[in-house]
Amino acid sequence: MSARTTATKQKLFDAALKLVGERGAASVTVDEIAAEAGVAKGTIYYNFASKDALVEALLHHGVEILAGRLRSAEGSEDSLEALVDEMLGFWAEYPAFGQLLVSELWRTPGQWHGTLKLLRDDIVSIVRGQMKRLSDAGRLPEGVEVGTASAALFGTLLVIALDWQVFQPERSRAEVRDSVMLLVRGMRSAR
Repeated sequence: MSARTTATKQKLFDAALKLVGERGAASVTVDEIAAEAGVAKGTIYYNFASKDALVEALLHHGVEILAGRLRSAEGSEDSLEALVDEMLGFWAEYPAFGQLLVSELWRTPGQWHGTLKLLRDDIVSIVRGQMKRLSDAGRLPEGVEVGTASAALFGTLLVIALDWQVFQPERSRAEVRDSVMLLVRGMRSAR
């Protein structure tokens, strides 16, 4: 893919994400995305077969970025804190993606439910790897199942990040991360 094509797709992703995050995918038109991106409507159809294909590619693109950040945390000294920090950083940088993910994950039946389930499973599997390492080291409370802990951490961070962005934007990322880590570590020490 050429640098120009990559830049155009990124411009379309940014425009679509802004609009879809504000109003939901169903209520946004191709004309609005093109206008927001500052391109002709045909540019969208040249790069994507339809608005739905653009949204689907946007979902994959966002999850690829998030997965890359979470994988980069795996080698850190405190990989759980690094994972929490990376996830909060992603949601801070892409708050509209968090809104899109939440709204589409809970829409029943959602048009992108199958895609979102696969993408969610990709992210949760990275978190699951971290939870498995904690479990193997005896650092999860007795009886806590790794899969449940993984889904709980992912969901908690998504909701906390949205709450932070919408209701507490004055808090720093470090403050939010430290609060999450106090919660996580407090639960572990409550055994």
